[in-house]
Amino acid sequence: MNYKQNQRIEQMNEFTLVVGVDIAKHKHVARAQDYRGIEIGKPCTFDNSRFGFTHLWKWTRSLMDAHCKTHVLFGMEPTGHYWMPLAQFLRHEGVPVVLVNPLHVKRSKELDDNSPTKNDVKDARVIAQLMKDGRYSEPQIPQGIYAELRVGMNIREQLSKDLLQVKGRIHSWLDRYFPEFLTVFKDWEGKAAQSTLRHFPLPEDIVQRDAEGIVQVWRVEVKRAVGIKKASQLIEVAQKSIGLQSGVRMARQGLQALLSQHKLLCGQLEACMQQIECLIQEIPGSAQMMTIPGVGLVTGAGFLAEVGDLMGYSHPRQIQKLAGFNLKENSSGKHKGRTRITKRGRPKLRALLFKCVMPLVAKNQQFKALHHEFTTRAVNPLRKKQSLIALCCKLIRIFFALGRKQQPYDATLVSNPSQHALKINVA
Repeated sequence: MNYKQNQRIEQMNEFTLVVGVDIAKHKHVARAQDYRGIEIGKPCTFDNSRFGFTHLWKWTRSLMDAHCKTHVLFGMEPTGHYWMPLAQFLRHEGVPVVLVNPLHVKRSKELDDNSPTKNDVKDARVIAQLMKDGRYSEPQIPQGIYAELRVGMNIREQLSKDLLQVKGRIHSWLDRYFPEFLTVFKDWEGKAAQSTLRHFPLPEDIVQRDAEGIVQVWRVEVKRAVGIKKASQLIEVAQKSIGLQSGVRMARQGLQALLSQHKLLCGQLEACMQQIECLIQEIPGSAQMMTIPGVGLVTGAGFLAEVGDLMGYSHPRQIQKLAGFNLKENSSGKHKGRTRITKRGRPKLRALLFKCVMPLVAKNQQFKALHHEFTTRAVNPLRKKQSLIALCCKLIRIFFALGRKQQPYDATLVSNPSQHALKINVA
């Protein structure tokens, strides 16, 4: 991959056809030009379908033949997920596809006509102009096992969000109709607690039973003995409950629906994690990455799902930039601005690394020592969050080394706070 702008520009020559595509949900617009920015042919509007993609390819081939172009480069904005089918079609045709930052398109659209007008035809030309100047990035589109892993982690994330929402709704139900329930059961997700919610969820259902009857219901579903004492305590708080007493018939039905959703989502999440565990075992180096104390399946799978094949990178700084941990500053004259991270790239990867580093700092002795050194050193001490970000970059370098070399974690290589990176040859 070429990451320097000069190298990107050098790829353009008199035999290159540059095609910019403005992406939409139903109809796309493409415009072509040569390496000097001179437009070739008329704009091409095509549908987001197999027929439309074929029409685009025929239009491209006709321009290449008419103007003696031997190769073509397609570029587009990563508009939501709508660009992915077209990128896949072009890749199957052996055509390279690059991405242009939507922010760059927005800020440079007035350079040609000095007008803030925005439309699909104009944006397609702006995209092609940015490509001509080398202002694009080459996407890391996951293939094979990495594509499966990314889809699996996206499903896991969505299931986790849905499960969290259902749990919140059940807590809300308890706060309204039986606020004393959690004084008897520490966690409503326990077997005895869920059995109670299924068979007699409301205080009025409990006070109609005696302790022996409640225990008999529990013992049908709970192997661990739940005694008379707990049942008596439940009856006592039910008699003094301040829960709502109106609309209780539909409240029972609502709770049963929530419990059914909770059970379904838990089963789906467990099945998804089993599939993810099987997938990650097929990736070389993944087992070694998870030998770091405090790094588990979710972190390892999430990192590889976002990054893809580590062999596609020549240096861990590329992954650091992908995560948005590269630094920026605003300085002018005598003013030196404050250094911050750019927060560009993949936000999921950045959040994953940050959430992983926080428990590492608390429990992993090597990361704990590094954090202490970074925040207390005499020269250029870091604030706590700055130190955590520095450790995220450290973790990227460790993942990169372990995954590429397929070597297990060695604490002695990172125990010295003065070391900047792992002493492992990753070339």
